[in-house]
Amino acid sequence: MGLSKTPVVLPTMLSPLGKACARMDLTAVHEILLKTGYKDEEGAENELSFQEWTQQVQDMLNTKKFGDIAFRDKDFKNAIDYYSKLVSMMSIPSGTVFVRRALSYLIIGQPELALRDAMQAQVCLPEWPTAFYMQALALSKLGMETDAQDMLNDGASFEAKRQNGWRI
Repeated sequence: MGLSKTPVVLPTMLSPLGKACARMDLTAVHEILLKTGYKDEEGAENELSFQEWTQQVQDMLNTKKFGDIAFRDKDFKNAIDYYSKLVSMMSIPSGTVFVRRALSYLIIGQPELALRDAMQAQVCLPEWPTAFYMQALALSKLGMETDAQDMLNDGASFEAKRQNGWRI
């Protein structure tokens, strides 16, 4: 695994980096890499990264669109599938997606999952009345009427603030 003791014949036209590497001068290699920065990556590799990024964005937009179509068409099981996929793709969660999935869960009879999503929507948008209203629906379906009424009141309170000109 060691270096051979045979003299190495170097091409005469080595770049400064090539010469520093041939001398095993790590300090010089470091300095050269600092000076060149990321210039060598300009071109195809960055375009590929950009293409990958734009493909991810396009995949997200398509998934959202298919979820919205399923939701609109009252195909709630598919809406849940698409919105679940979308949630896993998103770097910043969407309260609207969580609310739509929550309603879909409620409609197919899964109030526990609906409550979880409604709570996630509130995390995304802490004073959004819709998130509170969805929690109220889920809590009611779970037989937690007092908690449901509290959520309904909280939602109404935030809605009143909005209607009175408080932007949330």
